[in-house]
Amino acid sequence: MLLKALQKQNPALMNAALLLWQQGEIKPDSYVIDVDQVKKNAALLLETATRHGMTLYLMSKQFGRNPLLCKLLLECGYKGIVAVDFKEARQLYQHNLPVAHIGHLVQIPSGMVDEVVSHQPDVITVYSIAKAREIAAAALRQGTEQALLVKVWHPNDLIYPGQEAGFSLDELPNVIREIKTLTGVRLVGVTHFPCMLFDDEQGKTLPSPNLNTLIEAKNILTREGVHVEQVNGPSATCVESIPLLARYGITHAEPGHSLTGTMPSNQQGEQPELIAMLYLTEISHIHQGKSYCYGGGYYQRGHLSHALIFDKQWQPSKVLSPDPDCIDYSLSLTERFEVGRPVVMCFRTQIFVTRSDVALVVGIQSGQPKLLGVFDSQGNTIPSSTGQERL
Repeated sequence: MLLKALQKQNPALMNAALLLWQQGEIKPDSYVIDVDQVKKNAALLLETATRHGMTLYLMSKQFGRNPLLCKLLLECGYKGIVAVDFKEARQLYQHNLPVAHIGHLVQIPSGMVDEVVSHQPDVITVYSIAKAREIAAAALRQGTEQALLVKVWHPNDLIYPGQEAGFSLDELPNVIREIKTLTGVRLVGVTHFPCMLFDDEQGKTLPSPNLNTLIEAKNILTREGVHVEQVNGPSATCVESIPLLARYGITHAEPGHSLTGTMPSNQQGEQPELIAMLYLTEISHIHQGKSYCYGGGYYQRGHLSHALIFDKQWQPSKVLSPDPDCIDYSLSLTERFEVGRPVVMCFRTQIFVTRSDVALVVGIQSGQPKLLGVFDSQGNTIPSSTGQERL
């Protein structure tokens, strides 16, 4: 999906990944991240958001909840991190990283509410009055007040399977009135997902029906006397979409793929955010004339289609998509290559749902790549096989 953009925007990343693989520093089934380019993308996003009066929380799930990369991005000026689920929050808390938004897309388990409130997130999203009550009780126990967002939906909205949740616009006025009666919480805004989507036919990132629902919900909050501090409009947040989000009145957005340049809109390598991540693997075996490479990093919605295999020079091959009912122990290529050859791919991914390693590399653009560290897909450090410090 993004291989052409990788070759156009960041061939140095390919060369660095090949070199580190040859040196034995990186193993197959690894995502290799150009840290310096991620920081440049992050700065560009912040500059764009600042011009349009918008606040950005960074998403870490796409790059494997990596604590080191999160720390470096926070130093760029991000206001905090989105924990898309409670396990991500747990990982971030272990590294003393600020979780600014939690509860969307996954609610906080009852047994973890006190812990989350104690970390004082900017906002917690709730789908139910019951969860709002739990948070209010925890805040009272701790002598604090917690800001809440409500998640909303409409029957005509796009809702992904597994993400069915939220308050309908019809019930929202009563929900607002009930939350107002709770001591310990304060309703400050609204959120929905996905608010922006890439349109293949038009080749642009455009509003989804959900964005109109979000704005209508904001108007309902205002009519009910809520001082709306946050209209949170996640999905496809990038340099291209931020001005449009601002025109709709979105105050907060949550970039993820744009940090690594791996947005669907960047397939031709024409977006200002440059590709900063690739997938590195290796030919494992040959079966019935086809080559197979080590898997583990396949993402079903990633639109993976092609790979480059290095044999004196980079050679292309089509990748055959695995059966969705099967585990991606290996990925099949249409061409035949020798066992042990390195393979590079580039596609939209969500590292946190894979089994992959994550290699953070600096110095790529100067031709002196250095490995900062290797982590698993949940952000835990993998020790060096040599037992020595990598940098």
